[in-house]
Amino acid sequence: MAALDVDAVQAFVTIADLQSFTRAAEALGTTQGAISVKLKRLEDRLGQRLIERTPRSVRLSAQGAVFLVGARDFLAAHDRAMAGLVAGRRRFGLGIAAHVAGPEVPTLLARLNAHDPGLTIEVRMDNSRVLLDAFDRGELDAAIIRREEDRRDGEVLGLEHFGWFAAPGFEHRQGEPLRLAALSPACGVRDIAARALDTASIPWTEVFLGGTSSMVTAAVSAGLAIAAFSCRLVPPGTIEVSQRFGLPPLPSTEIVMFSTLTDAKSREALRALAAGFREHRPGA
Repeated sequence: MAALDVDAVQAFVTIADLQSFTRAAEALGTTQGAISVKLKRLEDRLGQRLIERTPRSVRLSAQGAVFLVGARDFLAAHDRAMAGLVAGRRRFGLGIAAHVAGPEVPTLLARLNAHDPGLTIEVRMDNSRVLLDAFDRGELDAAIIRREEDRRDGEVLGLEHFGWFAAPGFEHRQGEPLRLAALSPACGVRDIAARALDTASIPWTEVFLGGTSSMVTAAVSAGLAIAAFSCRLVPPGTIEVSQRFGLPPLPSTEIVMFSTLTDAKSREALRALAAGFREHRPGA
């Protein structure tokens, strides 16, 4: 079966509607010669004469009259497909690590919507390792996470600095293990804190696993435990207690964005996403 060329079919339909090569060329913003070439190419592809042309008239052949109905349907289907790419709603799956998401999230979402109102934005929040695995499986279009030690790719958005935070009334009895709260056993920030304590030979015990950042914040604010937090995401009412309890410094990590999107509109949205995140980065 012959494959149809959209421009050639459009030329044929326009000639049929206007019954003139000259007017068809004007309507399509081209020349009469170009219109004639496109019609000839279509007729050769189909092996049928579609237009009967004399010095005084331009009219459809019998085969052209039959083909015209299908040609209109073909052009309408093409227009619907192109309109879907331009104006249809598209899914954008965004993963944000729980220890990364902060006050910049409303700005990020607003930037995405402004650049492409046709997006249906799906945000997934989890620990960095889980989100990176989901990204690698193709479940996310983009992910903003804390740098994992086994990955050196991704666009660096900034550094994340950490500290030890607790409620002002939190008490740690000498000789007892330090009570810690964390997001989950697989949380990368938990691993950073645990390694720092082990290296400093400070005994610790996990007394709370929250599942979400808000639950960890609640536990620390209630005085149940100490937790490692990003310095820009300090829970309200808590204080930095590293000097008070002789706790080791925590290393900074990179925040990176991963994405495989390549079309121009999506890349613009990603640039807006990165810019919005960087605007909310505090100094060290």
